Amino acid sequence: MTGTQLALLVVTLLTAAVNVGIAAADLAGARFVLANSAEVGVPRSWLPRLAALKLAGAAGLLLGLHGAAPRPLGAAAACGLVLLYLGALAFHLRARVLHNLAFPGFYFATAVASLALASTVSF
Repeated sequence: MTGTQLALLVVTLLTAAVNVGIAAADLAGARFVLANSAEVGVPRSWLPRLAALKLAGAAGLLLGLHGAAPRPLGAAAACGLVLLYLGALAFHLRARVLHNLAFPGFYFATAVASLALASTVSF
């Protein structure tokens, strides 16, 4: 396994894990999720759908690694997560909620890294 293949594996597993974690927090109605959602103007009713998108993205990333699906599935899943977190960043900026912009920024960065690696690394 080359260094770039190892990077793909590590970054993809990290991206999938953090998305499963935040999706679980969304579904559980964690206090920090509800407070943040209200602050940026995301209706509580959206949380289950957003969680489903995060879980679908994580599953697509893992399937893209596994080889059970074509490699482009991992890149498509990462692309979907990039778009999801671009939307989250836009909601934060629109509401001028900058004090916790690092959180969607971190998720966005992991998705971008996964997309970049999935698009360039081959096994």
